[in-house]
Amino acid sequence: MTTKAPSSVKPAPEQTIENIAYASVKNIPTVEPHDQDRLGYNVWRWLKLKHDPLEVAVKSAGARLLIPEAEAIEKIRENLKQLGASI
Repeated sequence: MTTKAPSSVKPAPEQTIENIAYASVKNIPTVEPHDQDRLGYNVWRWLKLKHDPLEVAVKSAGARLLIPEAEAIEKIRENLKQLGASI
């Protein structure tokens, strides 16, 4: 059995919707990293579909936040604006 080097991964451009979504939740304190991943995924879905308010997306994530939900939503909104997302 041989071990091959992993395939190289080309990072996506910084202004993609995925990078913006995950960057917007990067500084939201959560119990564990997977909570932040779920939160980022739900923000990405919200940016893509915008069927419901951001509040619903954050609640749907089920992320265990270490700050109040309202504060997290406000921080996410601010981060999205700074990152140039159209919200």
